[in-house]
Amino acid sequence: MRSQQDENAKKRRLTIKNEVDELTKLPEFVDTVCEEAGVDMALIASLNLALEEAATNVVLYAYAGGTGFVDIDAIYTPQQLKFVITDTGIPFDPTQMKDADITLSAEERPIGGLGIFLVRQIMDTVHYERVNDHNVLTLIKNLS
Repeated sequence: MRSQQDENAKKRRLTIKNEVDELTKLPEFVDTVCEEAGVDMALIASLNLALEEAATNVVLYAYAGGTGFVDIDAIYTPQQLKFVITDTGIPFDPTQMKDADITLSAEERPIGGLGIFLVRQIMDTVHYERVNDHNVLTLIKNLS
């Protein structure tokens, strides 16, 4: 049974190719969703960073040199923003990555891991699942 909140949720979708240039479409999408949801400017900047980190990883690594698409769905109410990033690329669960050790200097720190660390810091929930040969990464920010 669907809740009242689900029925009142607004939805938007952005589909991009796995090309770095396509990522330029993401900030406008996130800004539009956030403005419609009544999110303040400071939080919009953080959400843009989180979505850019997550989507960039998919664009750069999911298709191992091949061509593919990334769907970014936004489902939002005044209480919550949910972004669902879906691709058909190589199975990869970013939630299994250890947090980057930010106490180390940049020279000492291994490459990688900082993006998912930032996503975890910004979002309230980060959830991954593999469904019907799709990577599904769900990022939730509670607004109330």
